Amino acid sequence: MSIQDLAEYLDYLDIERGLSQNTIDAYRRDLEAFIEFCEDNFKTDIKNISRLIVNTYLRDLHEKHYNPTSISRKIASLRGFYKWLSANELITSNPIDTIEMPKLPQRLPKILTINDVKQMLAENLNPLERVELELLYGSGLRVSELVDLKTNSFDLSQKYLIARGKGSKERIVPFNKISAKAIEDYLKIRDFVMKKFHIDTKKFLINNEGRFVTRQDIYKFIHKLGEKFHKNISPHTMRHSFATHLLENGADLRVVQELLGHSDVSTTQLYTHISKKRLKEVYFAINGTGLEA
Repeated sequence: MSIQDLAEYLDYLDIERGLSQNTIDAYRRDLEAFIEFCEDNFKTDIKNISRLIVNTYLRDLHEKHYNPTSISRKIASLRGFYKWLSANELITSNPIDTIEMPKLPQRLPKILTINDVKQMLAENLNPLERVELELLYGSGLRVSELVDLKTNSFDLSQKYLIARGKGSKERIVPFNKISAKAIEDYLKIRDFVMKKFHIDTKKFLINNEGRFVTRQDIYKFIHKLGEKFHKNISPHTMRHSFATHLLENGADLRVVQELLGHSDVSTTQLYTHISKKRLKEVYFAINGTGLEA
């Protein structure tokens, strides 16, 4: 296989599929590792591999104690690549077609209580931190969606924003009065920073040093904030909490699906399991542990 084939596939993921750079980089690493395995162990081009070679590769991953999640991701990387090779008639048979994904344990995402969130919002946050927290929790944005926001993403009078999600799909996301106030307060600080550093950009999040806020910046802020309350959390924890709290308060599953930007409602249904689990925890906390579930 030529390096050109891999480069064209990665371009396809970027331009036609609209995947994020982080996802594309993960695909690249997985595919380069598989190419190296085939060349080192079988002296063969990956266009000519057999099912036996694929099985040997997967066995090697198991022997190196890769967890099922990592193996599933690597299989998904190979499956997508070989599907593209086949569609472009660069291979005559697809050895990945019938490979089964390892069964993964269903792990419920970590969430905060409403009181936890209230305590965090009551902290003495600067305008940038407050608007980040309000939009992560109040609108359930992904951290990538948050850093990609532009100043023209917002309609403050109608209280909604346009978020660009996975696959570059856009969706309308509402926000409340408190979030609107946080946005307005932050924009005043942003204007000052823009003038101070002579910046001309529509990027929404800019820190006090005149630098664009990154995903890593937000991860660090949320993690540090969580540590104050002895919570090991990430920006995604806020999104999980947003979805769970909506469902616990009677929101329709399909509405939550739309708000989160999930293409499949089964992804959103995971949050109904969290609600049921928490309901049981509250019940047994009140009624004692002697009763069976």
